[in-house]
Amino acid sequence: MPLPSRHRAPPARDVGRRELLLGAGAAALGGCEPVSPLSRGRQQASLWFTYGGRNREVLEHLVQRFNHAQSAVYVKSVFQGDYYEGLAKLRVALAANAGPALSHVVGEIVPYLAEAGVLERLDAIGAVAHHVLPELGQRGSWVGGDTHPLVSLPFNRSTPIAYLNGAIFEQGGLSAPRSWDELRDMARLLTRRERGRTTRYGFGCPVDWWFWAALVGQAGGHVAEPNGDITLGGEAGLRAVDFWQKLVLEDGSMKPPAGRDYNAWEQTNQDFLAGRAAMIWTSTAFLSYLEKNARFPVVAAPLPMRERHAVPTGGTHWVLLKSAPPAEKVAALAFVRFMLEPAQVIDWANGTGYIPVTQQAVLALSESGHFTRHPNQRVALDQLKFAEPWPWSTRLFRVQREIVQPRLEQAVLGRGRTRELFAEARRLARAD
Repeated sequence: MPLPSRHRAPPARDVGRRELLLGAGAAALGGCEPVSPLSRGRQQASLWFTYGGRNREVLEHLVQRFNHAQSAVYVKSVFQGDYYEGLAKLRVALAANAGPALSHVVGEIVPYLAEAGVLERLDAIGAVAHHVLPELGQRGSWVGGDTHPLVSLPFNRSTPIAYLNGAIFEQGGLSAPRSWDELRDMARLLTRRERGRTTRYGFGCPVDWWFWAALVGQAGGHVAEPNGDITLGGEAGLRAVDFWQKLVLEDGSMKPPAGRDYNAWEQTNQDFLAGRAAMIWTSTAFLSYLEKNARFPVVAAPLPMRERHAVPTGGTHWVLLKSAPPAEKVAALAFVRFMLEPAQVIDWANGTGYIPVTQQAVLALSESGHFTRHPNQRVALDQLKFAEPWPWSTRLFRVQREIVQPRLEQAVLGRGRTRELFAEARRLARAD
């Protein structure tokens, strides 16, 4: 998932340990927590994680399972806020040589941290990497990911998918749109207005880099070319914005999202649950949440296409911090191995909605009939054949949040001049 701009990355040309420091005003590091009797006599390893709500409960349960399953290692999990609060704290800790042994970080920042030299190689656990789904591991998440030392393993991985209000679609005799044209027609058809006020939008989607990247791929383009040049999709990037503009400004069938970053994501979810949007695009990460809180059948569906099918991947990867004491790193690796065993992968995926990341877990779920009983959980897995890797670029993090995201919002919500805005964005991306 994308990185909010309030946690800015330093320029790629300054990559290094000292530049990871955010400044004296950065958030404080994790506080003190009571010592568990289970930790006595064991090698401890600290885990910083960044989940709230149901996801936090599921992860803490798995940590407790690990701590009770053996007597050699004790993992101390420390909550660090959302993804980006956690990233800010991690960068401060790295600069102060006070980081944890283990953390998970969003994929966009992995190349930056790797080139900064702060991540430990995972050669000792490399065999495990061969069991992860190729599109979700380092090999498939980045262009040429397998040509770099192994420094990450998948944890909570996702793709954008469509969610449909099953009751509305059944009433209208409709099925999920398969193309942009079908989506536009369906969004107009499902939009309801009373006395000049829109009471239900046919479609909802955060105006966000991640979903724009999906549209760019569907329009036949690439955010970055194979040689690493960040072109922002060229004409396909413009077509992606134009499609949003038609839905929001011309048709009035897509609600202009309120707020920015995850506030916009949360508002989109709430519009869907309240019946104010008949279908939305958001992350598979919200599958369990939406299913449990909707008063209607939730139907997950793949994203439509224009020239071709395409989806980006998102979520976080496990990373081991080089600055941690050797014994702590060994203990942390034991926990990562545990988390990549089928039982834990399955429980995490079922408890949250994220994609099961190993081949063994997917096979076990398939053979048990799980996907027949829960077809929504199969959608993101099936979409992986259309997953497009990100460039292995230390610049992408900054280009994404500081250059492209504000211009997306300006073009779609502020009626800005798209071609001029994106020409400027490309110039800035190349000069970065």
